[in-house]
Amino acid sequence: MADEMPYARTHLPIPSPSRTGLITYDAKDPDTSSPPITPLRPPKGAPNVLLILLDDVGFGASSAFGGPCQTPVAERLAAGGLKYNRFHTTALCSPTRQALLTGRNHHSAGMGGITEIATGAPGYSSILPNTMSPLARTLKLNGYSTAQFGKCHEVPVWETSAVGPFDAWPTGGGGFEYFYGFIGGEANQWYPTLYEGTTPVEVDRTPDQGYHFMADMTDKAIAWIGQQKALAADKPFFTYFAPGATHAPHHVPTEWADKYAGKFDDGWDRLREETFARQIQLGVIPPDAQLTARHTEIPAWDDMPEELKPVLRRQMEVYAGFLEYTDHHVGRLIEAIDRLGVLDDTLVYYIIGDNGASAEGTLNGTFNEMLNFNGMAAIETPEFLMARLDQLGGPQSYNHYAVGWAHAMDTPYQWTKQVASHWGGTRNGTIVHWPANIRSRGEMRWQFHHVIDVAPTILEAAGLPEPLFVNGVQQHPIEGVSMLYSFNEAQARDRHETQYFEMFGNRGIYHKGWTAVTRHKTPWLLIGEQTPAFDDDVWELYDTTQDWTQAKDLSKQMPDKLHELQRLWLIEATRYNVLPMDDDLAKRMNPDAAGRPVLVRGNTQLLFGGMGRLSENCVVNIKNKSHAVTAEIEVPETGAEGVIIAQGANIGGWSLYAKDGKLKYCYNLGGVQHFYVEATDPLPAGAHQVRMEFAYAGGGLGKGGTVTLYTDGTKVGEGEVGATLAMIFSADDGCDVGEDTGAPVSQDYGPRGNAFTGRVKGIQIAIADAAQSEDHKVSPEEAIRIAMARQ
Repeated sequence: MADEMPYARTHLPIPSPSRTGLITYDAKDPDTSSPPITPLRPPKGAPNVLLILLDDVGFGASSAFGGPCQTPVAERLAAGGLKYNRFHTTALCSPTRQALLTGRNHHSAGMGGITEIATGAPGYSSILPNTMSPLARTLKLNGYSTAQFGKCHEVPVWETSAVGPFDAWPTGGGGFEYFYGFIGGEANQWYPTLYEGTTPVEVDRTPDQGYHFMADMTDKAIAWIGQQKALAADKPFFTYFAPGATHAPHHVPTEWADKYAGKFDDGWDRLREETFARQIQLGVIPPDAQLTARHTEIPAWDDMPEELKPVLRRQMEVYAGFLEYTDHHVGRLIEAIDRLGVLDDTLVYYIIGDNGASAEGTLNGTFNEMLNFNGMAAIETPEFLMARLDQLGGPQSYNHYAVGWAHAMDTPYQWTKQVASHWGGTRNGTIVHWPANIRSRGEMRWQFHHVIDVAPTILEAAGLPEPLFVNGVQQHPIEGVSMLYSFNEAQARDRHETQYFEMFGNRGIYHKGWTAVTRHKTPWLLIGEQTPAFDDDVWELYDTTQDWTQAKDLSKQMPDKLHELQRLWLIEATRYNVLPMDDDLAKRMNPDAAGRPVLVRGNTQLLFGGMGRLSENCVVNIKNKSHAVTAEIEVPETGAEGVIIAQGANIGGWSLYAKDGKLKYCYNLGGVQHFYVEATDPLPAGAHQVRMEFAYAGGGLGKGGTVTLYTDGTKVGEGEVGATLAMIFSADDGCDVGEDTGAPVSQDYGPRGNAFTGRVKGIQIAIADAAQSEDHKVSPEEAIRIAMARQ
C-alpha cells in the first residue's frame, strides 16, 4: 500500500512536525502561510480489521471444519474467503493472546502460562517487555481507531485492582482506545464482572430479563463500530472481538441447547468417527488422513456408567448450543459491518479457538467446576448431576463437559488444550475474509502458520512497517511471518518453516513438515500428578507431510531424525526464553514460592464503602484458617437491610449482611450447601460495629468451623459451618463492600437491589493472630495505624 504521508512510521509516536519557513508578525500579512493540519491516517488503502478469537474451541467442533456444532456464519465467511487448516495456537489462552497481539512467541513475550501462575523467570513472568509494543498500539499510533471487546487474560494478577497500574490493560498500555469486557480467564456469562475501560460497570438486566454477556458485548461492538464510521468514516478501525465463549462455564439460553437434543446420544467415540468422515468430505483434511486412536487415559463411551449418560449427553448439547449461539452473535457483528458498506474493505480473521478443546472438566464433567478446583469432585456423583440436569447451562450452573467430549472436539488429532505437543492442543481452524484484496473464494490454504503470524499480516495489509522504536524504546523484532503471500497464491510454499511448542512441559517442534513431540502432563489432573523428569519423557516422531494427524510414530525407525529435532527444540527453547521449564503448578500457585508480587500482605486488610470487584488476588486469604470480619456501619431509622460485605458468588463464597433488620452470615459451600448464622435481635438505628468471628476447626484443608456474631462487642449469634472451600471461591466474582454484585452468594437476596440500606464506613478483615480480640471489638484508629504501618 502506498503511503502518501510525508513522514516515516518506524519511530512511534510519529514526531510532531517542526515549524519551518517565514514567521510573520501579523496573520493578515499576505506572506503569512501555515500548512493545514493533517489528521494522522494510515497509508491509503489500509483496511478495517476485525480480529475474532473464540475460546476453547477445538479443530473438530465447528461445522466449517467438519464438526457437529453448527456455525453458519463461519461457513459463510469461508465461502467468501479462505480456510486455513494448518493454523496453530499455543495450547493455552493467555499465551495465545499475548502472542496474537504482539507477533512474538509467548515465552518471548513473558507469557509461558496463564497470569495466575506467573513466576520470576523471564519467559513466565506474565509481564510484556516494553520492547514488544502491542499491535493495537502500533495501529493507533498510525491513525487507526482501536477497540477491544470480551476477554483480556494478559493482565498480571497483582495489577488487576482499581489501583492499577493499568499498563497491561487494553486501554492502559494495550493500545486500545475503548474496552468493554472482563479481566481474567473466564466469565459467568449470566453475571459477568465487567469493565468499560478501567471502570467497573454493572449490567442493567438479569438473566430472567434476557441478559447474556455474548449478546451484550456484541451490542457494544456494533455500537462502537457504527459510531466510529459515523464520526470518522475515512479512518479505519481495528476491532478485537474476543468472547469468553466457549470457555467454561458453558452458559447458553436453553432453546439453543435444545436444538441439539438427541444428537449426541451415541457418545463421543461415535462422534469422532462421524466428524472425521465429514472432515474428509469437506476436504479440510487430506483423504488419506487417519483418525488417531483414543488414549487409554480417556475412557470409552461404552465404559461410562449408564446412569451418568443422560448428563453427559446434555453436557454436549449445551456446549454445541453455546458455540452456535456464539457464532450467531459474530454474525450480527458481521451483518452490522456489511450494512455500513465496509465489509469488503475489512480484513476479517475468524480464529476458531485460542487452543484445543478444554479437558479441564474431569472425566465425568461438572455442574460447578469450582468444586473440582477445591478438591470436591467426589461430591458430583451421577445422582448429584442427574438432580441438576435441567439446570445445566443456566444461571445456577458453572458447568464444564467431560474429557471425552473435549477429545471429540479435537478430531482427528490427539489430545486437547494444554497439550502443546500434539495438534489436538494447538491446531485451530481459521478463516480469513477480505473480498477487496483476496481474489479467491471458498478455497483452502494448506500453508503452516502460527498465531504469531497474524500481527505481521495485518501490518503488511495496512502498508505499515514494523516499528523500530516505540516511546523511545528499541523494539524486539516480530517473530511471526506474514500470511499475506498465501492470500492469492494457493500453491505458495510455506514461509513459516520452524515452530517450537511448550506448555507445562508438554513440548514439540515443527520443522519443514516433521514434528517431534512429547506429552509430559495430563490436562485434567490440575495438581498432584506425578510427572516424570523432563529427561525421562518419551518423545514421538511424525512426518506430517505424509501423516497429517500425527498417527504413525516413527521414533523407533528414525532415531537420528528424532535426535535432530530434539536438538532443534532445545535451540529454539533457548532462543525464545522457554528455559527453565517449570511443571510444578502447585508451587506456581503460591506467589511467594513463585516469585510473583502480591497486592496485599500481612494479616489484616482495610476496605471501605464503595470498594468492589476485588479479585481473590486482591483480598487477604481467609481460607483454611481462623479469621474475623469487622465492620463499622450506620443503621438508618428504617432499619438495616442488605449486604455489608460479600466475597464470591452463587457457586461459592460468603456474605455478611442484614436480613429483616438482623445481622446474618452465609457460607456458601460450592453452591451445594448454605450455612446460615443469624443474630437474635435486630440492629438498632445508629452507629455500630458488627463482627463475624470464624474459629476454624483445623485438621487439614477445607474443614469447617464455628461462626460467632457480635454487635458492639456483645455476642448476638452463633452457628456451625460444616465445611469450607479450600482453594477458590469464584473465577471472576470478587469481593464487594456494601453490596453483592454479580451472582448472589446468599439465597436471602437477589442479584439486584441488595445494597446495604445504611452506610458502611469501613471493614477490617483479619486472619490468624490478628483475628483475636478479647472484647470482640476493633479500634478503628488502631486498625488504621496497623494498616499504615504495613506500607
